Amino acid sequence: MSITNEPLFGVAYYDEYMPEERLEKDMQMICDAGMNLIRIAESTWATEEPSDGVFDFSHVTRVLDAATAHGLKVIVGTPTYAVPSWLVRKYPDVLAETHNGPGHYGPRQIMDISNEHYRLHAERVIRKLMEAVQGYDCVIGFQVDNETKHYDALGPNVQAAFVEYLKQRFDGDIEAMNQEFGLDYWSNRVCDWADFPDVRNTINASVAGEFEKFRRGMVTEYLAWQAAIVREYARNDQFVTHNFDYEWRGYSFGVQRDVDHFQASACLDVAGVDIYHPTQSALTGAEISFSGDISRSLKGGENYLVLETEAQGNPGWTPYPGQLRLQAYAHYASGADCVEYWHWHSIHNSFETFWKGILSHDLQPNACYREASQIGAELKRIGGSVVGLAKKNRVAFLVSNESLTAMDRFPLDTHGFAPGSVVYNDVFRAFYDEFYRQNCEVDILNPSSMNFGDYDLVVVPCDFCVPEAQLVALNDYVREGGHLLATFKTGFCNEDVKVYHDAQPHVICECLGATYQEFSYVEPQMESSCKWFMELVEPKGAKVLMSYDNPAWSEYAAVTENDFGGGRGFYFGTLPTGEKMHELVAHVLEASGVECGPNAFPVVTKHGKNAAGKDVTYYLNFSASEQSAVCEKGGHELLGEASVAVGEALKLGAWGVAIVES
Repeated sequence: MSITNEPLFGVAYYDEYMPEERLEKDMQMICDAGMNLIRIAESTWATEEPSDGVFDFSHVTRVLDAATAHGLKVIVGTPTYAVPSWLVRKYPDVLAETHNGPGHYGPRQIMDISNEHYRLHAERVIRKLMEAVQGYDCVIGFQVDNETKHYDALGPNVQAAFVEYLKQRFDGDIEAMNQEFGLDYWSNRVCDWADFPDVRNTINASVAGEFEKFRRGMVTEYLAWQAAIVREYARNDQFVTHNFDYEWRGYSFGVQRDVDHFQASACLDVAGVDIYHPTQSALTGAEISFSGDISRSLKGGENYLVLETEAQGNPGWTPYPGQLRLQAYAHYASGADCVEYWHWHSIHNSFETFWKGILSHDLQPNACYREASQIGAELKRIGGSVVGLAKKNRVAFLVSNESLTAMDRFPLDTHGFAPGSVVYNDVFRAFYDEFYRQNCEVDILNPSSMNFGDYDLVVVPCDFCVPEAQLVALNDYVREGGHLLATFKTGFCNEDVKVYHDAQPHVICECLGATYQEFSYVEPQMESSCKWFMELVEPKGAKVLMSYDNPAWSEYAAVTENDFGGGRGFYFGTLPTGEKMHELVAHVLEASGVECGPNAFPVVTKHGKNAAGKDVTYYLNFSASEQSAVCEKGGHELLGEASVAVGEALKLGAWGVAIVES
């Protein structure tokens, strides 16, 4: 479902940050670039409420007046993710106590979102803002907060609430908790709820995992609380959204550990996302794709909004000519109905001075602005064909916040065999990226989903701690004709990080036709075709697809395939590398009956039906050299305005794009 009949294209705009008066000029330049949307207000609580109970929304309303005059749509953000200094002076406990100790004022996102004083004043400023923007027809929706997480809050009030949560979960039975969490170990047993210890130094992964689940629940409750306030004022034709972000490794990398996006998005009308990624020679589109796939999946396959993405961004990301355009269409190709840059202009003070917007510090038209203007002009011409892209994918990845946080406690530490520790998102991205490079589009399944039957192939990367019922459902899915690709560490523990004490992997060893008892880290000098981790897999009827190089492990399998009922199970007891990984994934796709078309990376293809019900295929060239793509469906190439036939070669220039509507 789409919330708009035209693709939204725009920028975050901050009149408050401008070094000179230029509102009218900016609005005209934004319109001249073919943009139709701005986002405002989410970052400047202290400007909107300079002192306790004194409000000034003039910066907000003057921008709304200017947007109205220029026919621009506006998303208004609530300003609650960066607290004013007067609030912290008055209520020091607003600042979150974290693993690093008491908080100190300065950065954004340093508050305890459950704090009663924070909630009181946040609600007040939200209500005052909503009152100020009522009556503006240009406002099409509201963004609640900004990239919300729990910010590692673990002060006394949070830990007390956690104990109450545990009491409720275990119906007050403290012995049941001790048994389930294995707290006899190292005398961690708790015999009275009043003795429950500070969690920050726990050695128990069950306690740590449950605390992280509880804190993710804090975020879910907080966003629902804000959304409910906003809806008291919003018109029926205005939406509520939020800009989720993903694990950050200098750019968007993987599943977010501090928020359960599936649960937290339930309060929203439409999911939003912030996506940042390397560019120049490092641009692959994989981050755009995986972030989009997760965001699209949050609301059952509905279209989503890219509320922030880079224009110039990090100084190391200044895009090569053509990359800004390629990136924009990659978002729309994944199912986005909005591409919005953070931000319009590069700011002249403070922390993000060198995180550059569309305009550089001189605020003049530049290469980035000219390329954005090209995108805007094209969208005005072809927008009806781009908006509302619906997808029907045959492959799904099952992801898990619980497995992610559990593996944070038990990383695949390579003990000197390789630098660093390998955690959940490393494994997720290794498998996701290989499917992406083979042009296999995927959905991302809710961690609690049992709805596997909609897919020909389900991929389960490193589902380390998983309820038995889900493993039974996966077994049944294969028995009834489905195909399962499970990786090492899957089905090892239950949802409380309690290791299953029978054959591994628990339950699904039946459909996989294989099991293991021993495992090790990979010795690079002994293994050339795999890395990180190796389970010594013993086939129990399964066919061996890959063995280990090390002669000490020659009797064991590394990757297996097994017919089971009407379906087939594949088990990767290690991470194959290079061409071997490519060959094995290609085999799994072929055996599952999934056809990915004739093109492969650096040409990326994306498919769907647009709002008019017509098939649309995107051809995206993620390389600096010209590529020839095979046209998969004949039709009209929208950007070049030419007819193309099935099998015809589409010439894609460096970082080029073609869009065929059939």
